[in-house]
Amino acid sequence: MQKKEMISMLLAGGQGSRLGILTKDVAKPAVMFGGKYRIIDFTLSNCINSGVDTVGVLTQYQPLRLNQHIGIGIPWDLDRKNGGVTILSPHVKGERGEWYSGTANAVYQNIHFIEQYDPEYVLILSGDHIYKMDYGTMLEYHKKTKSQGTIAVLEVPMEEAHRFGIMNTDAQDRIIEFDEKPQKPKNNLASMGIYIFNWDILKQALYEDQKCHENSDFGKHIIPYLLEQKAVLSAYRFQGYWKDVGTIESYWKANMELIEVVPDFNLHEEFWKIYTSSEHQSPQYVGEEGLVQTSILAEGCEIYGQVYHSIIGPGVVVGKGTIIRDSIIMGNTIIEENTIIERCIIAEECRVGSGVHMGMGECISNHLQPNIYHTGITVIGDGSTIPDGVEIGKNCVIAGETEVSHYPQQKLSSGDSLLMEGGRL
Repeated sequence: MQKKEMISMLLAGGQGSRLGILTKDVAKPAVMFGGKYRIIDFTLSNCINSGVDTVGVLTQYQPLRLNQHIGIGIPWDLDRKNGGVTILSPHVKGERGEWYSGTANAVYQNIHFIEQYDPEYVLILSGDHIYKMDYGTMLEYHKKTKSQGTIAVLEVPMEEAHRFGIMNTDAQDRIIEFDEKPQKPKNNLASMGIYIFNWDILKQALYEDQKCHENSDFGKHIIPYLLEQKAVLSAYRFQGYWKDVGTIESYWKANMELIEVVPDFNLHEEFWKIYTSSEHQSPQYVGEEGLVQTSILAEGCEIYGQVYHSIIGPGVVVGKGTIIRDSIIMGNTIIEENTIIERCIIAEECRVGSGVHMGMGECISNHLQPNIYHTGITVIGDGSTIPDGVEIGKNCVIAGETEVSHYPQQKLSSGDSLLMEGGRL
């Protein structure tokens, strides 16, 4: 293999449990976003826009849809003989297979992949954030500061700093201390989970830490180890848009922000395109009685009803007399006639019957998982079926093929769940 100055290891194996039913059968990086994209598209697009042409994607949890989406990397110009994109799943080593048990452990298990390119630098990324970043500029900063490790940081509101890994720095932005979710943070420089390391330094740290921690993690183990070893670590201050869409509310809000007249995050900039893998679809169609206001429509959708302030994915059909407000409808979902949907997230390949009222009633937190479903958003999982004429409240969760008999008095009250065929939250 041709030597590469820097290659990337993209961590995409997480479950994203705070997204509840949306990640029951799909890895978080493969969840649809913005009508036509998947969350991982933003990191992959950043790579090719930054000139990083060798990417190892480390998958584990529910990888099928993610693997199908990435394929050989054609949409991101990563289908290359020397480099390109490579899916790195856990595999049998010696006599047994071994799951990835931490972010750093996943990279440790793929040292042989990195070594074949003999890089000077390794870029560690996460596949579950929405942002645009030039990793080439970050590499220049890494070289300029003569650092052995550089960590991208974002200034967050001080009252939210306790939710993040916080980098405490000196006047030159050298990292002198790392606090993982501190109760009393000393500053507001939050780690973005984006690292550039000199490969020789990182390789040594991975080998040493593996002796102590089978679940080796960058935040919990590698960064503290490097600080103990007096490695030169610097903070790279990122100024742009960055969103962790790890909760139902943050995912919904980030999608809704795209609809604004002048969105903070622009999907249409010519100089920094967001690429995705998508089948060729017919154009959008709005019927004679159809009406669309302040919404995003993906290719191939057919609108015969009314859509307000919503995001409609590819191949979605909205029937006559149906009204959709403040909602996200993912790809190839069918909404029948005379249905009302308010503040809902409906995943891919669903079918919602006619005369359904969804997202109505009081805002009562979900009884099974109030920590996930509590902001009034009702969520329907992949491939689910909703029968005709039922009423569904707020903070409800539905998964699987449901029938009228599953709804007492044809109603699912706010905060209730309906999980069919072994479905789980």
